[in-house]
Amino acid sequence: MESTTRERIVAALRDDSATPSALSTRVGTARSAVYDHLEHVARSLSDADEELLVAPPTCQDCGFDAFDDPVNHPSNCPDCRSENVSEPVFRID
Repeated sequence: MESTTRERIVAALRDDSATPSALSTRVGTARSAVYDHLEHVARSLSDADEELLVAPPTCQDCGFDAFDDPVNHPSNCPDCRSENVSEPVFRID
């Protein structure tokens, strides 16, 4: 039986930390879909002994990292308006 996309994402994040772009490549789905799946993964893990940990996106120009929604990739920094914002990094611990 083939595993679902969410199961593949969970398995990948149990192995190593990853950005949505890296997960997209590893599990074979669009990066935008990865964000949707991660929200469901976080909810399903809330009943387990594991949790989805997030290193939030960071502006590479000014260092801002207090984004409102860390499970998202903002288009620009709210402080300096730079578009040089790193993706969040996820892992399951």
